[in-house]
Amino acid sequence: MVNVLRSRVVRRVAERVLGAYGRMVYAGSARHCPVCGGTFRRFLPAGLSARPEARCPACGSLERHRLSWLFFTRHTDLFQRRIRMLHLAPEPCTARRLEAMPGIDYLSGDLVPGLAAEVMDITDIGYDDGSFDVIYCSHVLEHVPDDARAMAELCRVLRPDGWALFQVPVRGERTYEDWSRTTERERLEAFGQHDHVRVYGMDITQRLERAGFAVRVVHLCSDMTDEEIVRYGLDRTEPLFYCTRSTSRHA
Repeated sequence: MVNVLRSRVVRRVAERVLGAYGRMVYAGSARHCPVCGGTFRRFLPAGLSARPEARCPACGSLERHRLSWLFFTRHTDLFQRRIRMLHLAPEPCTARRLEAMPGIDYLSGDLVPGLAAEVMDITDIGYDDGSFDVIYCSHVLEHVPDDARAMAELCRVLRPDGWALFQVPVRGERTYEDWSRTTERERLEAFGQHDHVRVYGMDITQRLERAGFAVRVVHLCSDMTDEEIVRYGLDRTEPLFYCTRSTSRHA
């Protein structure tokens, strides 16, 4: 436990130093990161394909983090009431801000020790039914072999009047899985990343519904101008999956 805490402290100090450096070197006003509030002359490339204008120079947020943060602030009550929140596989850029919010009883969980407040298996969450008002699960399910069980667990621990936000990489309409792809190289070729086990299509909504969720697909960029999309560094095609517990869950 001491080593885990020490590694988290070291990581946070390094993040602060790199953040200050990024703010100084890339100072400007053409780009704005809603996660950390910084303004910059440009964002940085990121990913295996070196996506242009993808990473915030200060906090390290990517397109998906900035998209979800804009959704939180513009379309939810996340920062307007006291809530208990579960954040799976927390990204440091968003975790830091959520943890610091006075109205949020924030809990992060990850399967890998040291990356979150608790070691947590998303397919076997050790909390009672209806434990959380809000669940945030971004780019996690594509790593989980039994995603049906993970979705059902997340629905179980969500309060009846709560909501969850899911993000996954989406390609096309139908989810692609091939369980014969077992090596890192095979998974990289098939799914675009060595630790992914599928590529979701828009039929992920049906999987979430089978787990007990009512799903609303949100295309946040459709309500934004081109100038806003560029300024915030967003992927205009990325959907958000806003979920509540279905009223027919126990019917």
